[in-house]
Amino acid sequence: MSLSSQSSIHGEWGSRWAFILAATGSAVGLGNIWRFPYVVGEYGGAAFILVYLGCIVLIGLPVMIAEILLGRSGRQSPINTMRTLPARYGASQAWQILGWLGVVAGFLVLSFYSVVGGWSLAYVPFTAAGNFSGAETAVVEGFFDDLQASPWQLLGWHTLFMALTAFIVVRGVEHGLEKAVRVLMPVLFFLLLVMVGYGMGAGDFAGALEFMFTPDFGALSGEAILVAMGQAFFTLSLGLGAIMAYGSYLSSKYSIPGNSAMIAGADTLIAMIAGLAIFPIILVAGLDMQQGPGLVFVTLSYGFGQMPGGLLFGTAFFLLLSFAALTSAISIMEPATAYLVESRGWRRPAATATVAGAAWFVGIGALLSFNVWAGYELFGLNFMQLTEYLSTSIMLPLGGLLIALFAGWVMPRAFSEKELAFSDQRWYRLWLLLVRYVVPVAIVVVFANTLLNP
Repeated sequence: MSLSSQSSIHGEWGSRWAFILAATGSAVGLGNIWRFPYVVGEYGGAAFILVYLGCIVLIGLPVMIAEILLGRSGRQSPINTMRTLPARYGASQAWQILGWLGVVAGFLVLSFYSVVGGWSLAYVPFTAAGNFSGAETAVVEGFFDDLQASPWQLLGWHTLFMALTAFIVVRGVEHGLEKAVRVLMPVLFFLLLVMVGYGMGAGDFAGALEFMFTPDFGALSGEAILVAMGQAFFTLSLGLGAIMAYGSYLSSKYSIPGNSAMIAGADTLIAMIAGLAIFPIILVAGLDMQQGPGLVFVTLSYGFGQMPGGLLFGTAFFLLLSFAALTSAISIMEPATAYLVESRGWRRPAATATVAGAAWFVGIGALLSFNVWAGYELFGLNFMQLTEYLSTSIMLPLGGLLIALFAGWVMPRAFSEKELAFSDQRWYRLWLLLVRYVVPVAIVVVFANTLLNP
């Protein structure tokens, strides 16, 4: 009997919808609502979006299917899964680097992700106090600038966010991860639709549609294509070990391709909705499209300050944005925690505290990038920018490359064909073609182009 027919020692999802919500929560988080709008703004709009969508379909979805397949086949943490599966198939133990790469990349992402999650928490009481009601753009921008300039404020919110993440992870799969996503994700989706409605009525919705759907391919660069591919991996939580870990908790009776398609589809839909909610407000307020990481906080705060009922909706939005960030953070923290429980025999609270404490410490470097360390750069990037670039644009695509190679070339075709159980064999052959040839070639070509034409 294969391990895929057994259960993980960490527990199992209560239903396929619990898995879909959890994986979608992992994928959505800040990747769609925080990072997607600002990278689209920085890299030219519609042309970037088209490349991003192509990466989702041709690279992201096949890799997600492969990563869940590996997770459910191993039924362990990513590190131990990539120790067990090569031994089972007679492959080199050097494949363990894939498990370690995902956990390390996830650790780096968690360190700066917690800082940004702290921003979301900080905006909840400030919005609730009515500070943005009727405020001019300069006032809204000033609050964000003041927050970034205060290392002690950032440290406090960073600490609170990491503590909340650890609290959920300590409770395990069913009592922590599953319960946290059942209510939060539908409500966040509803609030995004409300913001789109506001953008249609009070924002420059026509301008936003043109920006998002009228491409100018002359604005594309090798860096933009690499960032688009990195965003596809980041927004789907691929290469972090999170999807592999979540796949290990998925019952063998549920379809991997079907669930993967639903997760990728929901994630992409929410990214598009987030763009339609945010860009109309940016355009009508005359805000800078290339504002960077602070874009969503400045833009939405301004929008909520102008709209009827904005105090209520704004407070609810930033509260739910914080929870959406938590659903991603808990998935990122899970692989390293699971490894310490499995391999070191640690109790789950001790393992969680260790991972959270280490990521919290590294995150201090990210928050100092905005103030005390603002003048220190390496390769033209501050600490947070360097951490984000290494993890999302380098390590995640590299992890995806290794996942595709292992699933396509090392795992026996008879096993993957049986486990994936596509309704039509042509779909299986297409998936195999993509993970064997298209995904590896695309990632290598994009990397080579970026290195040769920086």
